[in-house]
This record gives sequence, structure tokens and C-alpha cells, in this order.
Amino acid sequence: MTTKLQTLTINDLDAMPAKDGYHYEIIEGELFVSCSPGLTHQRVLANLITLFVVFLRENPILEYVPSPGLVFDDYSGVIPDLVVFLDRRSDAIITGERLTGPPDLVIEILSPGPANIRRDRIIKRQLYSKHGVPEYWIVDPSHPRVEQYVLHGSSLKLMQTLQREDILSSSAIPGFSCLVSEIFSRIGKR
Repeated sequence: MTTKLQTLTINDLDAMPAKDGYHYEIIEGELFVSCSPGLTHQRVLANLITLFVVFLRENPILEYVPSPGLVFDDYSGVIPDLVVFLDRRSDAIITGERLTGPPDLVIEILSPGPANIRRDRIIKRQLYSKHGVPEYWIVDPSHPRVEQYVLHGSSLKLMQTLQREDILSSSAIPGFSCLVSEIFSRIGKR
């Protein structure tokens, strides 16, 4: 659901209800509201986190944060599903309790519905491009695949679309790779 009343700021975002079951994001001053994610979404997120935990055991070079507040400027604050950044960049992107600069990798897991899909595929990709996010993954549980976008100039360009049997490696996170099927394990289980 998109509501455009006026140009909103991060101060307006901070005034939104914290525990009403909705996620509030402001992109270029426009308010975006979405419901809390469903079980499939959260299972995919848990799988991604597990993959980064395993990677960290042998490669202590990064930090991952699920659903952080990511504030780029006074008019854009979003809640990506997962961000990953190299330890050496922590000081450059963390301000107090918020991330305020581009992480090395942003991951969005698509939720059903045309407004959600449009927000992640178009609006957020444009925002992440504008602010220099080096790599962006769109994870689609409904058609188990991952779209990998890489920053070229000032735009995140689709590098590849990967299916379950493919290997996903990151240009932003040195040494990270996984089978795409690992991201989608146990979805749809009871």
C-alpha cells in the first residue's frame, strides 16, 4: 500500500507506531506501508542468516544484520530484510543505532502482492543505486530464484538470475558462495 500525502522525513518515520504489525518506510519522502512478513519469507531469511553464520566461522570479515533501520538521508529510511557489510567498513556506515551508509550487500525477500514486488524490484533498487550499494539480491520464494544486481556506474544492473541448482557467489563479499537451493530449503514445509 502506498500513500502519498506530503513529503515526509525521517523524523516523521520515527513518529510512526512501533508495534502495530506494519513496516513503515520512507523513500524519497513517500510513505510505504507493508504487513509483517509471512512464514515462508521468514524461513528464507533464517536460511540466509544460517549461510552467513557458517561463512563467518571460517571468514570473520563481515557483519550481517536482519531488518535494520537503514537511513540514507532525511527523506529515505528503509528496512531491508538483510544487510551484510565488511568489518572494515563499519565505522563508515554506522551512526549510533542506525546504518547510515550503503552496506556492501542488501537482500530483499519478495512478499506477495504487486505493490510489494514493485517496491523491491523498482523503487528500492533505484534508491540503493542512488546511494551506491555495491550489490543487491532479490530473493523470490514463489519461483525459487535469486536475482543478483551489481552496481555499474550509478545503477544496479541485473548480473544474473539463479535457480535452485545454481551457485550464488558475491562480488561484494569475498569468498562467499552457496547453492541457491540452500536459501530455499524447508520452505513450504509443515
